[in-house]
Formats: sequence, structure tokens, C-alpha cells
Amino acid sequence: MSRRKSAVLALPAAAAVLVMVASPAAAQPTTPIPPPANPSAPPPSAPIGPQPLGHAIGDAGTGLAIVRLLPNSTPTKTIIPGAEDKLPKQAAAEMGFGLASAQANSEAYLSFEKAIAQSAPGGFAFQGVSPQAPGALSQTAPPNNTQPKSAGLNPPSSPLDTLVKAGLLNGRVQAHWSDTLGPCVDTIADAATELASLSALNAIPTLPGGTDLTGVFDAPNMDANADKAIIEGIKGLAGPLSTLGGVLGGQGAKTADGKGSLLSLPNTLSARSVVKLIDIPGSANKAVQSTSTLQVAAVKLLAGTPYEVSINVVSQPTLQVTSTGDEKTSTVKYTAPVLEVVQGGKSLGKLDAANPKMDLPIGIPLPGAPSMPGADKLPIIGGLLGNGKGAQEAIAGGLQKLDLGVIRLSVANLTQKGENATQPFKGYQLGATARMLDLQVLPTDALGLPNLPSALAQISLGEQIARAFAPTGGVVCGTATPTQPPAPAPQGKQTPPLAYTSAAYQSVPMFWSGTAMLLVGVVLVAALPRRPRVAQVKITPDRHTD
Repeated sequence: MSRRKSAVLALPAAAAVLVMVASPAAAQPTTPIPPPANPSAPPPSAPIGPQPLGHAIGDAGTGLAIVRLLPNSTPTKTIIPGAEDKLPKQAAAEMGFGLASAQANSEAYLSFEKAIAQSAPGGFAFQGVSPQAPGALSQTAPPNNTQPKSAGLNPPSSPLDTLVKAGLLNGRVQAHWSDTLGPCVDTIADAATELASLSALNAIPTLPGGTDLTGVFDAPNMDANADKAIIEGIKGLAGPLSTLGGVLGGQGAKTADGKGSLLSLPNTLSARSVVKLIDIPGSANKAVQSTSTLQVAAVKLLAGTPYEVSINVVSQPTLQVTSTGDEKTSTVKYTAPVLEVVQGGKSLGKLDAANPKMDLPIGIPLPGAPSMPGADKLPIIGGLLGNGKGAQEAIAGGLQKLDLGVIRLSVANLTQKGENATQPFKGYQLGATARMLDLQVLPTDALGLPNLPSALAQISLGEQIARAFAPTGGVVCGTATPTQPPAPAPQGKQTPPLAYTSAAYQSVPMFWSGTAMLLVGVVLVAALPRRPRVAQVKITPDRHTD
């Protein structure tokens, strides 16, 4: 049974946070009800003993970090003909770290799927295909669990290991379910994951790994002399474009301390997902509430380099979805994060719902520029040179640069969707997704390389999803005793024996009577004693002659 549970539970946690569309809450990835082998077969037997009255469905998923290569480049695969063109494209490769998911489903076919809490070290997908992620910590109910389960987690190995490095992970899960009251417990499912540190993208594999781009580089709207100047400028960098001109450590570099990586989180960060029932004001029934929370102290870009950028998390994001079964009273509450961006001791501004985007240009100095001691062979990122000094003074002194890319930061990406539903019960379902921080590496029009995607790489910190589905009027907490099935209908009077209507029927008893008499006679004859045989002597009278 343990292997069966692992196979059922490993995938939903990773899929819940990697999919960024708020699909209906009723469509949770639990085991489907198998159809009967014979469509005309009778329905399953009624349950035995007291049964809970409450119906509730909800889930929450939180991912600390998701790394995507070539986002929006791979068509979404589907079994429905013609649907691929209508669905958004997926990343060529993606990997998530620090996943926490909590699920409640009163309609689950398998009993242990009614409450699921799972903490997973990570999950990954290639061209939309997501294999089972090993090493997850999970707890299911029923039976009810009075104590949580906690343990250390090992990140799964994948081809992206050279690009991502995660520190120690710890997970904690607990699942509750009542045999008589069903979901009417304090908290149905609770999962938390802590990650000690994380660093990602010590190379951009979608950019060239060599410095000589002669015959490859052809910028649009530029003549041959301009292309030649750019090619010479790239040759003069300390490294290829895949390492942002020598700023990143490159593939295979150790990134445990964050140095040489585009993004790093040096301090402990945590994710938590909770599904529970709450009171509805003025009603004896309950509402389904799913909550996703994040705790992140600080994020660093290009740590250990003169370009280092610190992103301080001023306000922690929280996503909470509540369904009362009624569209008017169901709610989505989102506490948007507030991030302060600092580079070189100077604040570049704040990222919040009012200012959701910020761009940091990546440029190269063109040949013939004034000498920049300590920065001649490094790019210009943000407002700083490779020697840590401001680029404005050098530009004012005659420095010419060309921006080949942009590091884009964005926050508060919230989407939500709700609808009335009739299956598996009548009610209202509501779902929402959000991201704390998106980091994208985007090419500019001046980067004249063939077949470049719209985004070279993407890292998402704090992906959150929450969904809730309650029946109309709310969840009823109580117990019902199943009614006994009705007694079978009477079958009528016993059919009388067939009448003897011909001589053939009358001959049957006569035959058996004669047979019995014959057997009795044989027995009697065999049992009587035998009389001895007496020899017969023929006596002839004497004849006298005179």
C-alpha cells in the first residue's frame, strides 16, 4: 500500500505549482472512479455505518522557486484534437524547488486521498512532460493523524543540476479526517517546506558559449560596419554571452555560496499551504478556505560581483481563497509583496502592485571607448561598470555602449477564476494563482542571433496557487446513518407440479416400481439356502419267465 500511495501522491504537489492557470477546484488530480465492466451492472453497495454529511474540496500549493529555460517555446500537448493551438505554450525545461501542497477532497474514490499533505524537495518537467518526483514527504487521512510528520528532504537530480544548487530542505506535513464528521476538523491538511539556501543560473544556456560570433551575428537595422563593431566588442569581453560576458561562473561552477549565479537566496526561506473549514457568519455551516504563504528575507542578483543587486522583501505575500458555496460571499484575498531594489548602496526603487516592473539593462562597451581601468573586459549591467563605478560618468566622458539584453523584475502577477458548478455537487468554486517575483532575461532587438525566443530564461520566486469549492449554503457538519436497502419483492406462490396428462407420464412411476420389485426378488433369491441335488436312479422292474 505504501508504494501505491507514493505513486498517487508524488506528482500532484509538483504539478499544482508548475501549472499557472487556476483550473477548477473540482478537477484535482486524485484517482478517478473506475467505470463498471458491465454498464448494466447494479450500482455499488451502500456504505456501512455512520457517514459524514459534509462535502468539501480545496487545495493550496506553494513553490519557493521555479526555473524555466526557453519559456513559452514548447507547444502544450493534449489528447484533444485541435486544442494545442488554443493553449499557451510551455517552457522547454522547468524545475521547481521547495514545494508544499495541501489537499482536501470529500469526493475522492480512495479513502486515503480525502486529505493529503505533502512536502517535496522539487519537481521538474521537460517539454511539458513531468516524471514522478522522488523523495517527497507525505501524510494522508483517513485514518486521522494526531501527530505531524517531519524530515529532511533531498532535492531530486536532473539535467538542470549544473544550473541550480539548493541547500538543506526540511518538510513538515499533517493530514486530518474524521470517520464520522469527514472534513469538519480543525485543519484538514497542512504542509510546510523550508529551504536553507538557493542559487540558480550560473549560465544562460540559450546564449552562445563562444566569444567569436563572426558569420553568426547579424543585428537587424544595422549595417555591416555596426555588426563588426559589436562582434569586436563581444570578443573583448572576459567570457561568452552565456556567462554575461564573464560575470557568471559558467556551467558546472559551484554555486553553493551564490557567487557566480544570476540569482541567490542566502537566507532561509519557507513555504506553507493549508486547507481548512471556517465559520460562515450567520450560518451553522462552514466555508472551505485554502491559504498559501511565503517567508523570504532577501534575494540577491549577481552576488559577489561589482554589479550585486539586493532585493529586500518588505512585505511577505499571502494568497487566501474562501468559498462559501455562493459567488457573492466567496472571496480571494492577496497580500501583494513589496520589494525594495538596491544596487551599489543606492535604491533603484520599489516593486509593488503600483509599480510591478523594473528593467536592468545589460550592455557592452563598443570599441574606441575611453579606457576604463578594471572594467575594460566586463559588460555594463544596470547603472554600474565592471569596476563598481557609475556608468553615467563614463558615458558623459564619451563611452559608447549597446544594450544586448535586459534583466526584467516583476511582481504581483495575480490571476483568479470562479464559476458555479454542479459536479460532483452543486456549489461555487474559486481559484487564484500569484507570483512573488519574476526574473526574466530578455534579448533586445540589437542582439542579432538567429532563432532567439522572446525570453532566454526565467526564474519565478514564490509561486502560489489556492482553490476552494463548497456546496451551496456551505459545508454541512454532521453524521448520517445509511438507510437499509428495501427487502426484496415477493416472488409469488410456488409453481404447482405438472399434471399427468398422458400415458407417458403415468408409465414413469410404474417403471420405477417394477424395477424396485425386481431388485427385491433378486435379493431374496440370493439369500435363500440352496438344497443339495439328489441323483436319480432309474428302477427297472424284474421280468420272470416261466
